[in-house]
Amino acid sequence: MSSYRFKQRKMRWINLYPPYLGAGIRFKGFSDDGYACHVEMKLRWWNKNLFNTHFGGSIYAMCDPWFCFIVLDKLGPEYIVWDKSAAVRFIKPGERTLKAVFKTKPEEIEHIRYQADSLGKTTYVFTAEILDSNGILVAEVDKEVYARRKS
Repeated sequence: MSSYRFKQRKMRWINLYPPYLGAGIRFKGFSDDGYACHVEMKLRWWNKNLFNTHFGGSIYAMCDPWFCFIVLDKLGPEYIVWDKSAAVRFIKPGERTLKAVFKTKPEEIEHIRYQADSLGKTTYVFTAEILDSNGILVAEVDKEVYARRKS
């Protein structure tokens, strides 16, 4: 990524964050333009439930901060950005490695910037798909991100 905060190398340290480490969640990297983030979670003996599938909470956890990080990075240090809410729709059990790409578009970031500047604050809902290693949809996640300019 090109801006001030979430450089690729520094973000790799998030893989050592105990909840991610325990769940087997791995940050794989940002896209070259910084508008997308790649994350995966392998199914291991220590992170599967009684049904030999991924825990729903772990699927949620793999989605938690990424849209917020991208928006904060793209808006810059003069903005405050928080995750506000989430909704997870479980489609089918995750029985393999799960992968997600959290994608944003420059127009979405500019819309957030415009709304935050003109209204004082804003929220925006992003959607991501969680796929298994065969490309089968396992879950969809809506993440609501809050943003405002620092006073």
